[in-house]
Amino acid sequence: MYQKRVKMGIFNEAQKYIVGGVNSPVRAFKSVGGEPPFIEKGEGAYIFDIEGNKYLDYIQSWGPLIFGHCDKDTQNAIIEAVKKGVSFGAPTKVEVELAKEVLELFPHLNLIRFVNSGTEATMSAIRLARGYTGKDDIIKFEGCYHGHSDSLLVSAGSGAATFGVPSSPGVPADFTKHTLLAKYNDIESVKKCFESGDVGCVIIEPIAGNMSLVPGEKEFLGELREICNHYGAVLIFDEVMSGFRASLRGSFDIYGIKADIVTFGKVIGGGMPVGAFAGKKEIMEKLSPVGPVYQAGTLSGNPVAMSAGLTVIKKLKENPEIYKELEDKAKKLMEGFSETSKENNIDFNYNVIGSMFGFFFNKKLPKNFDEVNESDTKRYAKFHNNMLKSGFYFAPSAYETGFICTPMNEKDIENTITTYSKIVKEI
Repeated sequence: MYQKRVKMGIFNEAQKYIVGGVNSPVRAFKSVGGEPPFIEKGEGAYIFDIEGNKYLDYIQSWGPLIFGHCDKDTQNAIIEAVKKGVSFGAPTKVEVELAKEVLELFPHLNLIRFVNSGTEATMSAIRLARGYTGKDDIIKFEGCYHGHSDSLLVSAGSGAATFGVPSSPGVPADFTKHTLLAKYNDIESVKKCFESGDVGCVIIEPIAGNMSLVPGEKEFLGELREICNHYGAVLIFDEVMSGFRASLRGSFDIYGIKADIVTFGKVIGGGMPVGAFAGKKEIMEKLSPVGPVYQAGTLSGNPVAMSAGLTVIKKLKENPEIYKELEDKAKKLMEGFSETSKENNIDFNYNVIGSMFGFFFNKKLPKNFDEVNESDTKRYAKFHNNMLKSGFYFAPSAYETGFICTPMNEKDIENTITTYSKIVKEI
């Protein structure tokens, strides 16, 4: 009881000073119930809350910590960078080094611009694409999240292809009237969007990680590339989540499809706030100071974040075999959950791609947002609460992806499966 009172006291105090008590909505546990543990520290695959409770962490800061918490190499890089200064608002050598490391992996990308978040990256990429094509309309897909910029906070209206309407108060309809919504993995809906407007760009998560985990189908993504070529539209792959997580080259290793612009984040910052967008030379050179499309950021490319990202990317390039190891662990976890669910007559389906996994309490494996919404979110909430009480930290939402990190071992996975088999009757 003492521990519970401590946690409630701090969460109540937080709500007096911070909106909702949190600085990002999903952390408030609204969709799963209960109160969020306040985290004090992390070590490897684990996090510890302020009451001393230990959790096996399947969130890993929502993806960036592929080497787990407090990775020594990343820590040392950050410490050494901080000793020289946290920010200069001026060019540094480490920016060039990280840019080179990233671009060497993608032959179809020539230039990169670093920013401070995934939202900044996607927002800037869309502005650049519009400036390059001279066309205002964009296509996005239901269930794909690209940050909270105004033109991307849209919901579907009526009809198969429609201009988006604001999904949040504070977003003027004029800001979203140029956003068309298509259905994920449905090429016909994309064609109707192109017929409905003057489309300058298409933005998509080729591996969608914001409706749990739903991969794009290779044929669909290939046709999407062809349609963009036909209409002269810029194709943007949002790989803020999947970049360096699904594989070393993100979706490119899996599908081989060359987007015109790719956005990055998460892993390339090693836990520090970093985003980036990279693209073809003729597109990127429309960006200021070379071209007329303006984008800027005082803290963009700061040496602390760049040093962390450089260390992580170099380690990944030197140890590409970890992706197979992480995928094997993710598959073992999901296969264990699946077998236990079937034994207890619970509908369960899952996806695994590299170190990413997502599962659904659903009769079928979803291919789009409508099908994801058929999942049993109340059952997920019960799953989350029971696993959290048992020391396993999963995403506090059925619409989020899970992540495996290198410090996780076979025993960790086995313990997770065993615990699920014990709490399954409760859900």
